[in-house]
Amino acid sequence: MASIFQPDFEGNWVVQANPSEPCQPGFYCIPVSQTSQFPLLGAGAYVDLKVNRWVQFEAEGRWQRWNQYADIHQDNYLAGPKLPLYRFGRATVYGKTLFGFSKMDFGYLFGSLTGKAQYTDFAFGGGMDVKLTKHLTLRPVDFEYQYWPWWNNSSISPYGASVGMSYKIF
Repeated sequence: MASIFQPDFEGNWVVQANPSEPCQPGFYCIPVSQTSQFPLLGAGAYVDLKVNRWVQFEAEGRWQRWNQYADIHQDNYLAGPKLPLYRFGRATVYGKTLFGFSKMDFGYLFGSLTGKAQYTDFAFGGGMDVKLTKHLTLRPVDFEYQYWPWWNNSSISPYGASVGMSYKIF
């Protein structure tokens, strides 16, 4: 699949003692959640497990590495239930609730790498699957709203959309 996501972090840092001041070298600084002007683009993979008509699960991995600002990028590893809501013709509209973790590389601060961190991630979304053949399914749209509740001293809410294809093995 291919994705475009608003990462909810633009690389802004502030001194912890005074959030109105910009971060300066030598002080303890924290990242600030803020809408980015640079949406992340990425590639990913997903697996659907259909137990029966109403019991389905989805797992996905997404690596958002293109269109980075200040070398900031995110990776997501999520899994959870998927509920088919409405079927018409070869198309099925679904909703999903996924849980897992995401990794974030904070890029560069003051000319040195600040490192990566891992966070708990809850994702809520939905989309549509269109069965093209017995084995091929097109996913023309998949929306996802993520919530990272323990992101440093606050939370962030990345959101985005994906498109993709799947191949049925069994």
